[in-house]
Amino acid sequence: MTNSTYSSTTPASSVVVVNPNKAAGTSAGQPANSAGPIDSGSRVGAPPVSATPVAYPGASPGSPVAVQRERDTEVVWNVPFDRLDMSQSIDAIGELVAQDRPSYVVTANLNYCMLHDQDESVREITRDADLVLADGQPIVWRSQLDGNPLPERVAGSEMIIHLCERAAKEGWRVYFLGGAEGVAETCATRLQADFPGLQVAGTECPPFRQLTDQEHAEQLARIRYAETDLLFVAFGQPKGEKWIRENLSSLGNACCIQLGASFDFIAGTAVRAPEAYQKFGMEWAYRMASDPKRLVPRYAGNGWFLAKALLRDWQRQVKSWGMWD
Repeated sequence: MTNSTYSSTTPASSVVVVNPNKAAGTSAGQPANSAGPIDSGSRVGAPPVSATPVAYPGASPGSPVAVQRERDTEVVWNVPFDRLDMSQSIDAIGELVAQDRPSYVVTANLNYCMLHDQDESVREITRDADLVLADGQPIVWRSQLDGNPLPERVAGSEMIIHLCERAAKEGWRVYFLGGAEGVAETCATRLQADFPGLQVAGTECPPFRQLTDQEHAEQLARIRYAETDLLFVAFGQPKGEKWIRENLSSLGNACCIQLGASFDFIAGTAVRAPEAYQKFGMEWAYRMASDPKRLVPRYAGNGWFLAKALLRDWQRQVKSWGMWD
């Protein structure tokens, strides 16, 4: 994996910058306000799929047969996590891209577990996801108590780099959606500089307001017409996951992933915690100190959820010993 510290680079001409305030392009292959025509060449080098073909959930009669990998999951705090390390996660996402159908991946941290516990709509997102990956060290540690541990944390801020490296090799087209003005474009440009050949299908930073129906339809059309293979969304949690699930059928055959602050880390508008914080599951403390007004309430809620979840775990364990009425 390439070092996640990026230096400023000159924007690549192949990056398509989409302005949501202008009308969509007049042709299927040309989004609005693009820096140049989209190169919609055919995919190359898609990874082979060896799993037994089965119809994926929700497939209508006569629809293309999808390939479902057999999932090995470990349930932590009622969330079923796929037992995959980083390398296996990249391979599994590669299989989803190769299937050429709408799909989405959830990178679930402690905050997601709390939202899953509180919000039925988040539980529906989890239920329908093609993969649920553990993006939180406390989740990995908790899984170790049940004898079927998750192999490691799969951090979205690292996964995006691995996926772009694979995309450059395989010819996948990647669309960057979200973040503050200019962040998605800078993120895409720096990843292209690190991985020559990376095909950026588009970049877009929507305004911080509700889009009109027409703007929303044009946004979906831009992503679809760009023949997007991987759609990275940075709308925040759970807004990004909800947006993906609600619009999945209108996004073409993209594999979609909500990646939180990953765009900012790569673009340099936010700094990720040092490795020592990450290793000991304290990345939250570093981020909270950097933005206390926004993150202190969130992490206080996460901490309270964690305390209650651990208490319930302890109570279940004691009951299994026959020591609790």
